[in-house]
Amino acid sequence: MKFTDGYWQLRPGVRALRPGTVESVEPDERGFTVFAPTGRITGRGDTLNRPVITVRFFSAAPGVVGVTIGHHTGGLPRQPRFALADSTEHPVHVEITGLHALLTTGELTVRVALTGPWRVDFLRGDRLVTSSTERSVGVVTDADGGTYVHERLTLGVGETIHGLGERFGAYVKNGQTVDIWNADGGTASEQAYKNVPFYLSSAGYGVFVDHPEHVSFEIGSEVVSQTQFSVAGQSLTYHLIDGPTPKDVLRRYTALTGRPARVPAWSYGLWLSTSFTTSYDEKTVNEFIDGMAERDVPLSVFHFDCFWMRQFHWVDFVWDPATFPDPEGMLRRLHERGLKVCVWINPYIAQRSYLFEEGRQAGYLVRRPDGSVWQWDMWQAGMALVDFTNPDAAAWYAGKLKVLLDMGVDCFKTDFGERIPTDVVWHDGADPQRMHNYYSYLYNRTVFELLEAERGEGEAVLFARSATAGGQQFPVHWGGDCESTFEAMAESLRGGLSLAASGFGYWSHDIGGFEGTPDAAVFKRWIAFGLLSSHSRLHGSGSYRVPWLFDDEAVDVLRHFTRLKLRLMPYLAAAAEEAHREGVPIMRPMLLEFPEDPTAAYLDRQYMLGPDLLVAPVLSPDGQVTYYVPAGTWTHLVTGERVSGPGWVTEKHDVDSVPVLVRPGAVIPTGARDDRPDYAWADGVRLRLFAPVQGQRTRVRVPAPDGGPGAEFEVRYQDGTAGAELVSGSSSGYMVEVTG
Repeated sequence: MKFTDGYWQLRPGVRALRPGTVESVEPDERGFTVFAPTGRITGRGDTLNRPVITVRFFSAAPGVVGVTIGHHTGGLPRQPRFALADSTEHPVHVEITGLHALLTTGELTVRVALTGPWRVDFLRGDRLVTSSTERSVGVVTDADGGTYVHERLTLGVGETIHGLGERFGAYVKNGQTVDIWNADGGTASEQAYKNVPFYLSSAGYGVFVDHPEHVSFEIGSEVVSQTQFSVAGQSLTYHLIDGPTPKDVLRRYTALTGRPARVPAWSYGLWLSTSFTTSYDEKTVNEFIDGMAERDVPLSVFHFDCFWMRQFHWVDFVWDPATFPDPEGMLRRLHERGLKVCVWINPYIAQRSYLFEEGRQAGYLVRRPDGSVWQWDMWQAGMALVDFTNPDAAAWYAGKLKVLLDMGVDCFKTDFGERIPTDVVWHDGADPQRMHNYYSYLYNRTVFELLEAERGEGEAVLFARSATAGGQQFPVHWGGDCESTFEAMAESLRGGLSLAASGFGYWSHDIGGFEGTPDAAVFKRWIAFGLLSSHSRLHGSGSYRVPWLFDDEAVDVLRHFTRLKLRLMPYLAAAAEEAHREGVPIMRPMLLEFPEDPTAAYLDRQYMLGPDLLVAPVLSPDGQVTYYVPAGTWTHLVTGERVSGPGWVTEKHDVDSVPVLVRPGAVIPTGARDDRPDYAWADGVRLRLFAPVQGQRTRVRVPAPDGGPGAEFEVRYQDGTAGAELVSGSSSGYMVEVTG
């Protein structure tokens, strides 16, 4: 939200209070509070009719400085709040001198000037990270009487900003206005399904605005040398998160807001959907599964989209008896074929669903201020909304899902959760503005916790569309409704990169695109991108996504990349463990691995898959792709060809090929099987050493699919010979191979 008219003036009707010189400071055990009148105090008379801006500095976690800016602080507490892992045990050093008030946690210090104009500096050691300057803080009243609080933090020369959730526009956010407000807007607009009030700076710090409601960011788009963020009301809280590297920032941020759970090994395999509005029954499902088996394409999960239920009944969690007369038997037969089963759900209750009246009478549906059930006809006729702030309503909803789990369903696609009204009353008295984004957290948490309770920790997995800060704890998330074009493929990738920069460890997208039917070229190129993502699903809108409906070559391409991914499971599983333990995502923007390379911050058509594989999807029908190679000698994973960087490379690839380059000196463990994802990854593993250096010693950990200790190897390279030793765990056999 913009408040100024150019640099010097405010917009018509806008008034702003800004802190002047600090009048006093009050320290406490964990921080300090400064009191800054909005003008100079030269005598007692200047204290009359003079607003004071109150700013508290504190630390919720090591290397994290919190700031709360307040004007009138007598308002009632607003709920919900993000669930943060606040700590009061880490060391915090507070020092008050004649010139400054300082708080230090880890290597991060906030320094507040006690004389002269308002200035707050954040420092890492002696190095300036960012600052809040004389015109940065504002308590603003607009022409309509609405009040807002904003902060502006300085941007350094060449500094770039990333993240803010899943955003499909330019990957670098500088120059953009970004509104944190979940919307069902597809992937071709400024709207997003997953809005996260957190940004990651190339300068090695992050900022998390601790507000679930609408947050407006102006990233160099109001004051071009600053990032502004604002919220409605009388106070604003944010946390500045130290690095020094971008990966360190994500580690700290996810320690504060939650880290992704482990997901089951079987979920990494290929998922096949019925698609959205297609016609299908058990015969259709079996034809698809048989077709995959006949063509030797490994399939792990079959997904039933909306019409497993009766039309106009979404959701009632009742199988359509006309198309699925024996759901328990069908699920048993699918399990006998080695498949897991996912079904589509959402949190909306159509009026025709038997759950509507049941939920209405019990008070489980969101209500209007007059006590009536909130309803509309968008999406489903007479649609209502489950009130997840009511523990009994959440348990009721989960109980309906448990019936499906008892039938044999393994997981859920938690669709929707963005169209949340603000003219309603919540069971727990939550602020409707704050609930709009936060609803996605409660919805996905309810379903994920049910799966963990019923299937066990590490066996729960969602395919979720909506999210906000903290939602990364309930994976997996997919990129939403994209068109079936190369342009949409690129915008989906930008969305995934931005989401990864926001602390989400796993990510997927609809292979081939969702809207419309892709031509064969788009479908085949998207297959490579989809199978070189953490999770891989064939899904569309009004048309099926089985490969033989495109051409025979599409079958070969799908088989090739599915089997490649399954061979990479030891490597991908190790990257997933890093996501779970440290919050570093599987798909990584190049900035995360190469923060010292100024080009890396701008790369939005390639990514790192785990720490050591560079992937550049082919986004053109002729197979030509241009991508950037960081410093060193890199090796094509499949062909063994070598490419040297830093620099740009242009190549042409057949449909069964895509640039997948291995980092110099990396060891890529590959599995002995390519027919399923959930095998013993350490048994028969190949430890592939790429472009090693003399005397290199590398520790490689291969997890176990059941979450056990796995195996750890030390790989050595000396005088042209490579060897390996099993350091811990167990393996029935392994081999070492040098490439490049």
